[in-house]
Amino acid sequence: MIEHRLIPSSYGVWGTGKSFSNPMPNAQCPIPFNMPRFVRLIINIVVLGALLFISQQVWAQDWRPVRGGIPFGISGIALIEQQSNRLDFLIVHDNKQKKQGRLAIITIKGKRQPEYFPLNWPNNTELPIDLEALTSVPEKTKSSFIALSSSGKAYHIRFEPANKTISVLKEFSLPEIIQGNNFEAFGLQNIDSKLIAIWGHRGEGEQPATIFWGIFDLAKYQITLAGSANLKVPFPSGNVRHISDIKVDPVGIVYITSASDAGDDGPFQSAVYVAGYLGLRGNKIVWQQNSQFVPLYRSDYHKIEAMELVPGAEGGVVVGTDDENLGSYVYIVGGSS
Repeated sequence: MIEHRLIPSSYGVWGTGKSFSNPMPNAQCPIPFNMPRFVRLIINIVVLGALLFISQQVWAQDWRPVRGGIPFGISGIALIEQQSNRLDFLIVHDNKQKKQGRLAIITIKGKRQPEYFPLNWPNNTELPIDLEALTSVPEKTKSSFIALSSSGKAYHIRFEPANKTISVLKEFSLPEIIQGNNFEAFGLQNIDSKLIAIWGHRGEGEQPATIFWGIFDLAKYQITLAGSANLKVPFPSGNVRHISDIKVDPVGIVYITSASDAGDDGPFQSAVYVAGYLGLRGNKIVWQQNSQFVPLYRSDYHKIEAMELVPGAEGGVVVGTDDENLGSYVYIVGGSS
């Protein structure tokens, strides 16, 4: 008679769940054992474990964890200082509650994991809600920044490196905000001696993103809107935010990140693109949009919401993520692994 069991039998084939009555109850009946198959199984397990370990090591070298949990997602990033084998960044969090952080410093030293140092928002200024972008103000000392909330409210802030404090110099708003705008990107650059501002409404799914640009009079905190354009990226698809951050380099090349978010546990997808070119023709800002969006980098695991352009041998396109429940990571596209 054959009996089916959930555990290996004392008599029969190991792991089949079948046992047989012993025709020789008084005789010794060793367990039949297929040694070659068992050895192959052990080898396969060892090899698989080694491959997983190696892949995890490579993953750790590429994507560097910053902090775990929703409150530590990175929604904007800007370079503070670049030294030999060291990068210091100011980052913003898109938090909305009173006891949640808004700003922090992360430091990357060589191949080490990032160091995280939270900053306090000044007590004499109302806490911002949902900071989504950050850019440095082009100047010799990178201590002045503009942080932008999703509603279009901007904060000119100054960082004091000696005591690691933040002061708010001025609050102002983007021009010509319309109902439904959801801003996730803001960048500044000096182009032909003009301070040019560029910012983006994120768009979602079939709704395109919108890029805006204008000349920024920092002394008056006034941006004169000069134009806008819609765009949609080919990747990611589905619940995609076509613009999750934007930066422009000194010659006017405009980089954007795009990201999809299926929920607080993912899955996430992201990409980096060159969106176009921003320049001056006389006193007029000229926008030349890319006719073909080519992903310079893509991720099937992270939601990139922050980007900074870092020049030099140790630089690259530095991206930061807001992976919701999975926290935040940074990665240097084009950097040494």
